[in-house]
Amino acid sequence: MTDTYRTVDEAATARFVVQGSEFIGHVRPVEDVEAAETFVEAIETEFDDATHNVPAYRVRTGADGGMLREYSSDDGEPTGSAGKPALNVLTQRDLENVVVVVTRYYGGTNLGVGGLVRAYSRAVKDAVDTAGVVEERPHERLEITVEYDDSGTVRGILESEGLEFEADYTESVHFDVRVPVAEAAHIRDRIRSATSDRAVLE
Repeated sequence: MTDTYRTVDEAATARFVVQGSEFIGHVRPVEDVEAAETFVEAIETEFDDATHNVPAYRVRTGADGGMLREYSSDDGEPTGSAGKPALNVLTQRDLENVVVVVTRYYGGTNLGVGGLVRAYSRAVKDAVDTAGVVEERPHERLEITVEYDDSGTVRGILESEGLEFEADYTESVHFDVRVPVAEAAHIRDRIRSATSDRAVLE
């Protein structure tokens, strides 16, 4: 995998009406397939009165991010008229770790396959344009468990490296850290060395 990839900057929506049918494009960046599918389910629940909720995503998988998982569904629209056009926009813009759902409220006029392709493509394009596109570095999750005596040391390392993390103080201290893949080995080595191998890394 390359050092960087293109994705959307933030979650966003865009809506428009074509011959009475309302289309709403929802997009957001995600880190894994589970997060993409959770987002799809959330939109389906929130817009459960819609005629269609058409999903598509492109997400890197595998420990090294070496595999690209692509998925789309027409969700009841004519075959090839909705999911594939939505996914094609993500492919053409070379976006990864991104999920979209296009919600449609039917307005009483059939748009035909060509009209649907244009509408679903536009919904994704408009949502992506609203969200903005950024260059991101591949990240992975690192879980660190230490006793209280070592927690200050570990927290200091994470802060000095400018990493995003959450700390949970229970019987021991658990850090959930977002680490750039390229720096993960270096971070693991620093923590093992600083805690004399007392830290449990997963």
